[in-house]
Amino acid sequence: MTPDVVEVNAYQETVLKVEFTDGSIRLFDVKPLLQYPAFAKLRDDTLFMQAQVQNGTVVWNEEIDISPDTLYWRGEVLNHNETAIAIPST
Repeated sequence: MTPDVVEVNAYQETVLKVEFTDGSIRLFDVKPLLQYPAFAKLRDDTLFMQAQVQNGTVVWNEEIDISPDTLYWRGEVLNHNETAIAIPST
């Protein structure tokens, strides 16, 4: 079973830093999803930066969310000491 999301930080350039209940931290680039109508509104930086955790997943509003499975299995795994280096500057 995929662990739930416990924390999310949105960064410019459509990148999310996501922490899971198992302690892992992953970077997930939303950019490839923006071609789909369900995620097209996330092209708006103001909306994208409003990412939050709700019920163990990342949501922006009542219409847009990304499953923890997608974030976990497709995200780039980071070690805790790598996070400061790997995240784009805001």
